[in-house]
Amino acid sequence: MAKRTYSLAKVYGLLEPGPVVLVTTARKGQANVMTMSWHTMMEFEPPLIGCVISGRNASFDTLRATKECVINIPTAELAKQVVAVGNCSGAEVDKFARFGLTQVAAAEVKAPLIRECYASIECRVADTRLVNRYNFFILEAVKAWVDTAIKHPQTLHHRGNGVFAVTGETVRLRSAMK
Repeated sequence: MAKRTYSLAKVYGLLEPGPVVLVTTARKGQANVMTMSWHTMMEFEPPLIGCVISGRNASFDTLRATKECVINIPTAELAKQVVAVGNCSGAEVDKFARFGLTQVAAAEVKAPLIRECYASIECRVADTRLVNRYNFFILEAVKAWVDTAIKHPQTLHHRGNGVFAVTGETVRLRSAMK
């Protein structure tokens, strides 16, 4: 296989770990939503999720102050809203109203679930030691919700530069796993 050098600025697209998500936060009765394309599972029990949220993002200060959020997983049908949410600031606009997203009360945190997303994970911040240096939050999932009517969710995966892949064929190798 012939290989050539590749731009370091594009490496994240090679390692993209999971679906693009919509992260909701809430503070003083005001909810916000942001698009996030980089996150990673860090532990299974308890479920820990690592993510980077820019300090320039309105959600950063809210997450840091409240220490809770909801990770909502949209399907490809919401692709245009997902991109649009990421292109504006919650400090300037009510993204829920502008993009037709419905807030649903969560069970364990104040941040809302998004009705239009097929799954939602309520989270609390478990560790902030890397926030000051890298804007890296470690979240613990405290409650999860999924729309069981959606058997094969077509989630979005950001490849970089406005290009997305959609989940496709499922390969099952459970019997080969040890």
